[in-house]
Amino acid sequence: MAAAAWPGAAAACASSSNSLLPSRSRPHAPSPASFMRRRLVPGVANPAMAALAAAAPPAVLQDGAATLFTTAGAYALVRTFDVLTERRLVEKSLSRKIVHVLSGILFMSSWPLFSNSTEARYFAAVVPFLNSLRLLTYGLCLYTDEALVKSVTREGKPEELLRGPLYYVLVLLFSVLVFWRESPIGIVSLSMMSGGDGFADIVGRRYGSVKLPFNQKKSWVGSISMFISGFLLSAIMLFYFSSLGYIHVSWEEAFGKLALVALAATLVESIPATDVVDDNISVPLATMLVALLLFGSNTQ
Repeated sequence: MAAAAWPGAAAACASSSNSLLPSRSRPHAPSPASFMRRRLVPGVANPAMAALAAAAPPAVLQDGAATLFTTAGAYALVRTFDVLTERRLVEKSLSRKIVHVLSGILFMSSWPLFSNSTEARYFAAVVPFLNSLRLLTYGLCLYTDEALVKSVTREGKPEELLRGPLYYVLVLLFSVLVFWRESPIGIVSLSMMSGGDGFADIVGRRYGSVKLPFNQKKSWVGSISMFISGFLLSAIMLFYFSSLGYIHVSWEEAFGKLALVALAATLVESIPATDVVDDNISVPLATMLVALLLFGSNTQ
């Protein structure tokens, strides 16, 4: 999931000056993302394939190239930490959470690579869909990949891939299909799940000696880290998408709303219910609900 900032959106459309609403995208001047599809046809060796590519709409070429690029980036990210874990250059628990944090952030950051067509989100959805198939394959022991298992699971058991990691990827898939880049709801939800929950575990494990009174598995410093990191990452990603024109942000109200969303997500993450509902399900769902109430249901 490689990050890139190619603008491909249109002017923002807000119903009032104090709202955070998705804009309506309209095609405009060619964006830097067009470089991803430029001159694809001359490089095709097979004449039949060249003719097919020449007949394809530019948006399809752009979305196809973006899908390949993002898929390769997602695979490279996980494989890099597989190798680092194998060589014991990174602790297994730290590797797992770094992948947790970066996967969602970089996947969201790649969304502007895709065109303004209505089918673009489905191309983007291919990336988490392929990752879910990969997790199912190794989680069900149809094939083995010890490096992958060690880098993204707690105890190094293949069946763990069918829980937290799979839930995480399914949330990515759900967000891209339902909310996409024109909605603050999906952006904030993925920011809280990846950055907020990820940093809570990283910081909490190292410095969380003082535990919460109602949950001895969670610490004060971990929860505080989740609130701060989730809030900051949500604000950064909203700024990223608003600067490209996908959403309109009224920052006078946005910061207060983000604080409430981050607080709700932090409280849900701190509840001792991990054995019942995984954090990769409870945190994004709670975030989506609160964000929906605060930001409204306007999505494309």
